[in-house]
Amino acid sequence: MRAVVAMSPGGPEVLRLTELAAPEPAADEVAIRVHAFGLNKAESYYRSGNYGTFVPNQALGIEAVGEVLSDPSGRFARGQRVATAMGGMMFSRHGGYAEQIAVKASNVVAIDADLDAVRLAALPEATLTVWGALDKNLGIEAGQSLLVRGATSSVGLAALTYAKARGLTVIATSRTPASLDALRMLGADHAVLDDGEVSSRVRALMPAGVDNALEVVGAATVRDTLRAVRHWGQVAVVGLLGGPPVLASFNLMGDLPNTVRLSFFSSGLLGSEHMPLSESPLNWVAHQVASGAIQSTLAQSFPIERIQEAHRLLDAGTAGGKLVVTF
Repeated sequence: MRAVVAMSPGGPEVLRLTELAAPEPAADEVAIRVHAFGLNKAESYYRSGNYGTFVPNQALGIEAVGEVLSDPSGRFARGQRVATAMGGMMFSRHGGYAEQIAVKASNVVAIDADLDAVRLAALPEATLTVWGALDKNLGIEAGQSLLVRGATSSVGLAALTYAKARGLTVIATSRTPASLDALRMLGADHAVLDDGEVSSRVRALMPAGVDNALEVVGAATVRDTLRAVRHWGQVAVVGLLGGPPVLASFNLMGDLPNTVRLSFFSSGLLGSEHMPLSESPLNWVAHQVASGAIQSTLAQSFPIERIQEAHRLLDAGTAGGKLVVTF
């Protein structure tokens, strides 16, 4: 099978398309023929050697969409259209940058939406992360307000479109003035320019503060995000766009506003007993995108032969949406 690997840490130039033996699924795994996969910052970090673990000659990627080749458990039929994410992909098994993968059955979701593979591949990791942060951590409800800090990232865009489909009022932020109109077109009720301090602007729009906030930038802005939230409101951190996840001298009384709750969501829980993907909204979101009720956040797609070019755009952070690669 064809697969993209990196033999040593480095820039996009270390990625190479090669031939590897196709894996055989164990009793609790599903073999999938990959049609397309989305790109994620996690793969850029891994490729660069920043995770502290690196497995040469193992396909990168933490998500993929395709069709079932075999399922020893009988849960999925051959030819069933599916999506998968996490479950050790890229770290302990071949990831989605391979034509054929064997993944944990608990990390596979059946898809019956009439949605092409490219737009479908833009959904799994971002949608499932948003599900965890918004539904599990924050417990969002229709009629509430949500601040999305770092809304032009793939997770931020997914959060914006998902929250709007769920009936929330959304304030979305971007550091780039040119991105604000695009956020409004995707449904943001308010688009706010982020110069490192947005809490006063959010409070100008909602004096009592927002009900909930999704922090995609991370440690660099979380103190300010906390100040934008009402009493008894919540902030869920999912991203590290602003750098390492370390807060220097965090003052629990001074930096954490009274009654505001702060939590973190890691997509490593996906597929576990705490987050069975059978309960996820991924297939529902795929249907919403297919019908036009939710706008696709796809920015651009590349054939597998242009993986280095795709990673250069991923590193630049200027795509304005999800990047997808096809086999």
